[in-house]
Amino acid sequence: MQQDWINALWGGSLIGISVSLMLLLNGRVTGISGIISGMLSHKKGDTSWRLSFVAGLLGGGLAFRILNPPIPHNGWSTEIWPLIIGGLLVGFGTLLGSGCTSGHGVCGISRLSPRSMTATLVFILTGVFAVFIFKKLGVLN
Repeated sequence: MQQDWINALWGGSLIGISVSLMLLLNGRVTGISGIISGMLSHKKGDTSWRLSFVAGLLGGGLAFRILNPPIPHNGWSTEIWPLIIGGLLVGFGTLLGSGCTSGHGVCGISRLSPRSMTATLVFILTGVFAVFIFKKLGVLN
């Protein structure tokens, strides 16, 4: 428990450095939904860096999983259908919100974008509301 804040500090610092380097070196905002949608649009000469970025995200997650002990199971359902439905809803939300939490919450707020600040506030309030409802329904403890 005592180490948690240090891990969060390291993780936040790495995210901040990474998105800053992406903006400084490539002139691009590190919004995951925008990177993936651009990858799917097959724009000529714009796909390789996007594929490398996504491969790095997946590779980092895989390396973490291999190098660390298993994460304790939280008792939630591991069926595939809720994951698919959740993924589709997140995808719809990123289209509706013109971006995702990484684009708006990390990059947009740091650039003092009013649109990103509004979007991030809506993301957070929606999450708080969802947790409240799920706790009332008994889905969450």
